[in-house]
Amino acid sequence: MFTNINSTAFAEFQKKMYDKSYPNKRYKHTIQFLKKHVRESATILDLGVENPFSKMMSSEGFKVENTKGEDLDLDASAIKNSEAEVVTAFEIFEHLLSPFTVLKAIQSNKLVASIPLRLWFSSAYRSKTDMRDRHFHEFEDWQFDWLLEKAGWEIKARQKWTNPTKKIGIRPLLRWITPRYYIVYAERINN
Repeated sequence: MFTNINSTAFAEFQKKMYDKSYPNKRYKHTIQFLKKHVRESATILDLGVENPFSKMMSSEGFKVENTKGEDLDLDASAIKNSEAEVVTAFEIFEHLLSPFTVLKAIQSNKLVASIPLRLWFSSAYRSKTDMRDRHFHEFEDWQFDWLLEKAGWEIKARQKWTNPTKKIGIRPLLRWITPRYYIVYAERINN
């Protein structure tokens, strides 16, 4: 997301971010949803740097190109210049200050995007040590739907799932029954 990133520091950030979460329930649901709505030979621009999930998409037959870590709030040129058939954005819009402008910049007619949903029993996620690892937005499903509609997208399919933990307590119990992730397949509305 940020333009002045030391590649070694960024690699460490990625390792920390993905090591404990791959593979998991979110990846399983996401790849199943993607396969249901996007043909495997499709070219994909995946918003965000290459990561274990974009590698998983490639291993499943998708032709994937990632953005390079630029701050998409300030520099959407990779999105505007892409000729990919589909854009994917998995857990990225919550990190942006202005996801509307990114959604408007997409040249593709197809979008698959997922977000973590806002949880009424938990405050927005914010790492105190890494400013890249913070959520500016945590949407409710209707808010994300509205954002997509205002940016010129029509949702064709959607799905939600929970994110249970093995911890004990009230919040971990609520995570067993409260959906945490929301994914949509949308197509550009011809205006």
